[in-house]
Amino acid sequence: MERTSDINVIETRVLPPPEALLRDLPKTDAQSEFVIRARKQIADVIHGRDPRLLCIVGPCSIHDTDAALEYASRLAAFARDVSDRLVVAMRVYFEKPRTTVGWKGMIMDPGLDGSNDIGRGLRIARQLLGEVLDLGVPTTTELLDPITPQYIADLVCWSAIGARTVESQIHRQMASGLSMPLGFKNSTDGTIGSAVNAIKAAAGGHTFLGITLRGEAAIVSTRGNRNCHIVLRGGASGPNMDAVSVATARRQLEAAGIRPAVLIDCSHDNSGKNPERQPAVLDCVLDQVKAGDRSIVGFMLESNLHGGSQPLTPRGAGLRRGVSITDGCIDWETTERCIRSAHAAVAERIG
Repeated sequence: MERTSDINVIETRVLPPPEALLRDLPKTDAQSEFVIRARKQIADVIHGRDPRLLCIVGPCSIHDTDAALEYASRLAAFARDVSDRLVVAMRVYFEKPRTTVGWKGMIMDPGLDGSNDIGRGLRIARQLLGEVLDLGVPTTTELLDPITPQYIADLVCWSAIGARTVESQIHRQMASGLSMPLGFKNSTDGTIGSAVNAIKAAAGGHTFLGITLRGEAAIVSTRGNRNCHIVLRGGASGPNMDAVSVATARRQLEAAGIRPAVLIDCSHDNSGKNPERQPAVLDCVLDQVKAGDRSIVGFMLESNLHGGSQPLTPRGAGLRRGVSITDGCIDWETTERCIRSAHAAVAERIG
């Protein structure tokens, strides 16, 4: 009889259940307490209970854990100096959505060679998240695959749903059950309606298919995540970090009964995908903050030890340390200047 299923499947490899990884790399009490504290601080910023700005900075994607830890170490020391006005968290992004094809991130392909050892990738991701937390730096990531959170989400302080998945019912349902604050990016075309709808959907309870920590197929029911907000990242129609765009987002959120909390992504289409323009985008955002716009709760910068980007090489041979292999980033020195500018801009808001 001719087959009717798995016709295009080449191979199926069994992945260890989430509980096995959580047992091998358990969360410490100190890490748990830090995550809880950081999530509360971020939620307080989103809801306006804390006047500080949320500052999310770090590599576009993680491909070298040693370089990532050096970045985290620098950020930890610097973040303490500005903590009176800024809540600083690090991008620790392991999954990369692709418009067509390309490297899908550390979790999917940790060997940078197409071997797709996802089990190893999840282990590396969990290990690094714990090490960043141990340095005293809140962790942030974009959650792309709906199974991934069972392996790493307990070590994440803030997460994002990206522009390509903001319309996805699966991701809205997933967000409704996540334990951390979360930002929904506007769609790639630049419109914000899908993100507004996503925030509203994620705030409600859902029932959907998922997996348990034992890796079993399960029915998951959630109560909803009330700590979601919008992320403006520009789109095909151009940037949307200006005062008019922010005001438009604020009105649409309020019309939907959602607290107007806006975080600006200074990269992607807001910078024309030119990393050198990120500081200018941030200046535009900070001008609005200084003018008294309380709907802006934070900003995001793609930043690395060194600026720019480089093409991926087979198995990562010859890659320059601390340089992105995905979107171009600003360097550490520029990052420091940007964060200090933000610290100064919030002075009047803090009082």
